[in-house]
Amino acid sequence: MITIQKLAKSFDARPVVKELSFEAPDGTITGLLGANGAGKTTTLRMICGVLQPESGSIVVDDTSSGDALDRQRRIGALLDHIGIYSRLTVRENLAFFGRLRGMPADLLAERIEAVVSILGLEAIADRRTHGFSQGESMKTALGRALLHSPQNLLLDEPTNGLDIPTIRSLRDLLRRLRDAGTCIVYSSHVLEEVRALCDRVVIIAGGRIVAEGSPQELCSQAETTSLEEAFIELADATRSN
Repeated sequence: MITIQKLAKSFDARPVVKELSFEAPDGTITGLLGANGAGKTTTLRMICGVLQPESGSIVVDDTSSGDALDRQRRIGALLDHIGIYSRLTVRENLAFFGRLRGMPADLLAERIEAVVSILGLEAIADRRTHGFSQGESMKTALGRALLHSPQNLLLDEPTNGLDIPTIRSLRDLLRRLRDAGTCIVYSSHVLEEVRALCDRVVIIAGGRIVAEGSPQELCSQAETTSLEEAFIELADATRSN
């Protein structure tokens, strides 16, 4: 479970995240929905400890924001595919990051093969990642996030560059992880992805939460049957106030 309270962050004196508060329960896919620049990625980076918030609190499985390292051990994060080493193969990349996490050798070897199988990476697992397509790089980065079987998973636009069969496989995987009790926070500006996957949705506009609830609850709140129309209505209503 992830709980954030009054999280705030600015860059060059420009507020980007403005006192965000929400809870992402275990066994639930919580979607962060917002336009580009709404503050979704900055929020995820603060949760996983890449950025330090200016104010507010972050609690992951009862571990407060004061212990960022312990919090990071409980999280698998796909924020981008930067950091994959181009001279290493997929398996070598996974082994490297697993050793950084201090995973025992026998468990690491087992988890590498499991992740390769889950993500369908067999055909490229022993290729150097230099020259990979965006989709191949994204799947490798996702494998890194899943490697240590985290209880909490943060995904920022994870379908970028993926083909349709891979997107469907990813959806199935995330549903299985959710059903097994994993807390998943899924950030996207693609309404179809959010509608197809998320149990609860947090709409962010201009660094603030403007609405939250199930897709059906958001549609009811905006008096529409379309999540797209609900998003536009709720976000625009806040900006106009």
